Amino acid sequence: MSKVKKKTNKAAQSRFKVTGSGKLMRHKQGRRHLLVKKSSNKKRASKKAVEVPVTHLKLYKKMMAV
Repeated sequence: MSKVKKKTNKAAQSRFKVTGSGKLMRHKQGRRHLLVKKSSNKKRASKKAVEVPVTHLKLYKKMMAV
């Protein structure tokens, strides 16, 4: 076993949150600026966090040292 701990990637840490069951959650894109032209439904839907797809899960967990 390695004596050196894996560093957490701070960019990944700020973008993803780990749930109690080990899933990674992320926020939807498109909520920073230019919100006037977007519909209320689209803005409301982009508030919710969504689960990171399984295809990227292994890489992101490695980046976060989980």
